[in-house]
Amino acid sequence: MKKIYDITTKEIIKEFTKSFQIPEDLNPFNLRKSLREGGNFSRKEILYWFSTNFPKIKKGTINAHLLLLSTNAPSRIHYNVHNNGEDDLLFQEDQSHFRLFTKENDPAPIYFENTNISEDEIESMDDEENISGDNSQEFAFEKDLRNFLSKNLEIIESGLKLFVDGDINGIEYPVGGRFIDILAVDSNNDFVVIELKVSKGYDRVIGQLLRYMGWIEQNQADNQKVRGMIICKSISNDLKLACLKLHNVLLYEYDLSISLKQIRNDA
Repeated sequence: MKKIYDITTKEIIKEFTKSFQIPEDLNPFNLRKSLREGGNFSRKEILYWFSTNFPKIKKGTINAHLLLLSTNAPSRIHYNVHNNGEDDLLFQEDQSHFRLFTKENDPAPIYFENTNISEDEIESMDDEENISGDNSQEFAFEKDLRNFLSKNLEIIESGLKLFVDGDINGIEYPVGGRFIDILAVDSNNDFVVIELKVSKGYDRVIGQLLRYMGWIEQNQADNQKVRGMIICKSISNDLKLACLKLHNVLLYEYDLSISLKQIRNDA
């Protein structure tokens, strides 16, 4: 995606950390330390700073770059993180606060090749019950389905491709403290929000999808339409009924097969 400004979002955030000063009305007794002294900044503060200085950059783009630059953010492994240290800028204290990463005191940065983060830590924590069952012939985790589809979106729809913006992409795209499984764009450059369920899709997933679609429309879309897709092993009748009047939401069931080729071992 073409740069909006002559400087990348990643470079802008680095500039923010050098120039950020705590507003006096938020620090009347000088109780907050500066970033160089180990203090932090809030998500709200950096979003406001962007809206004042670089208003064309979307909220979702900023949030995704905050994860990319946070050494302890598990989802950074989905982005183009350099393992030479140039992207190791921040440490995420909680959902809303960040400070500068200190190599001497903080845990080693998370990179794709060295991560031992559990699946539960990487996946979004949705308000849905875990569905158990015998999935021995299915993907073991939603992440496997997600990673496969993100590389093969054309099998869903011609012209569909993964959303990419510089060093970030649409895999586990952050939206208001949660994560979209796959954020894609279609042949018209409109947004497609894809929600995956490795087993059966129930009607409660529609609320989750619509929330994500609304967030993208409000914070990321720029005169672009937003539609949704739900992809499951099987679609429940309740989910079909819930989507009956939603013409911008499509339902898909996936079916996977494995073929084997014997390799001779008598070399």
